[in-house]
Amino acid sequence: MLQVFTGSWALFVGMFMLMVGNGLQGTLLGLRGDQEGFSTLALSIVMSAYFVGFLFSSRYTPELIRRVGHVRVFAAMGSLISAVLICYPVLLEPWAWTIGRVIIGFCFCGVYITAESWLNNAATNENRGKALSVYMIVQMAGIVFAQWIVSRGDVSGYTLFIIPSVMVSLAFAPVLLSARPMPAFETTKRMKIKDLIAASPLACFGMFMLGGVFAAQFGMSAVYGNRVGLTVGEISFFVSAIYVGALVLQYPIGWLSDRMDRRFLIIGLAFIGGAGSLVAYFITDNFAVIVFSGAVVGGMSNPLYALLLAYANDYLDKEDMAAGSGGFLFVNGVGAIAGPLIVGRMMDVIGNSGYWLFTAVLMLAIGGYGLYRMTQRPRADLDMEVVPYAPVSAASTPIVAEVAQEVYIEAGEEDEAIEPA
Repeated sequence: MLQVFTGSWALFVGMFMLMVGNGLQGTLLGLRGDQEGFSTLALSIVMSAYFVGFLFSSRYTPELIRRVGHVRVFAAMGSLISAVLICYPVLLEPWAWTIGRVIIGFCFCGVYITAESWLNNAATNENRGKALSVYMIVQMAGIVFAQWIVSRGDVSGYTLFIIPSVMVSLAFAPVLLSARPMPAFETTKRMKIKDLIAASPLACFGMFMLGGVFAAQFGMSAVYGNRVGLTVGEISFFVSAIYVGALVLQYPIGWLSDRMDRRFLIIGLAFIGGAGSLVAYFITDNFAVIVFSGAVVGGMSNPLYALLLAYANDYLDKEDMAAGSGGFLFVNGVGAIAGPLIVGRMMDVIGNSGYWLFTAVLMLAIGGYGLYRMTQRPRADLDMEVVPYAPVSAASTPIVAEVAQEVYIEAGEEDEAIEPA
């Protein structure tokens, strides 16, 4: 992995700084908005707006890249992100933040698509799998480091808004100044949602529900922490636990996924995540419990995304898998848009613990629907040729999802070829 990092250090350093900027603005807006007296509904709309922009960008950025090229798209979107981040503390109005979040979501998705295209082009067939692993670690590390920065600064001032703007601006320097050639960009065909549902109803249902869970984690966790009286440092630690849990458990769950009936694993992860949420729902005044529940839900929900994708791929032809990944990202994005709005309403109606009840209901619903689907499709994964688990997250674009699937499918085929010898 060290060789992979040194070979594409500019891309990884740039992505790390981008994730620091994105992780900072997500937590920071929740904390500052609460200080400014924004209602829960207003903050919910602000948080949902990011996923609206992200969803549209996944559809339209590829066309922009084809028209004007990677470099121009990369630079333009980076400039917009920096400008919006600086405007947040100046325009302390929910409507302004909502517009800013739509722009930020659109631009970050576009930046990810561009950077991931470069990463794929820079990697070779021999090290592409390791490059994806480093990329995931860098993503999570950037978000966790962002929480540490929040804990060391003054939420009510300007500095914490300036830092992500500077980080994002600096992130483009190593990428744009590197000697890497501009990659060719091709988009895959799209798959209709009804075809995805026909292939795997469980995967579609699970992706939609997970969208709400991810939105609550990324957008509303800081709001929840502030409302229950946690300090800024405690909130940062709580948010970090969510992503650390995801990073630590991603690969062990992937190992299990390739060795057992995936439906049992999907159901188990969903019920464990739901149970973890219920613990914090009933024990609301214990910081250790809150952190533990955050790590459990994060550790179950993020690998569950990749697991559902692998399960659906078992029922898709290889040439349809890339299109399926894009479709599932769209389904997940629709759920993410609705997530903050619903969890915000629940926090208003039943109290702050509505945050945990929301994630519990969604995770338990996935597990319950999984049990139902087992009665409708009796064939187990072990009775068929399964597609290897590819550790991807919902924060990635279709570029990474497609490449990861190709890498792990090829790795699985090589292992099968070696075994008879």
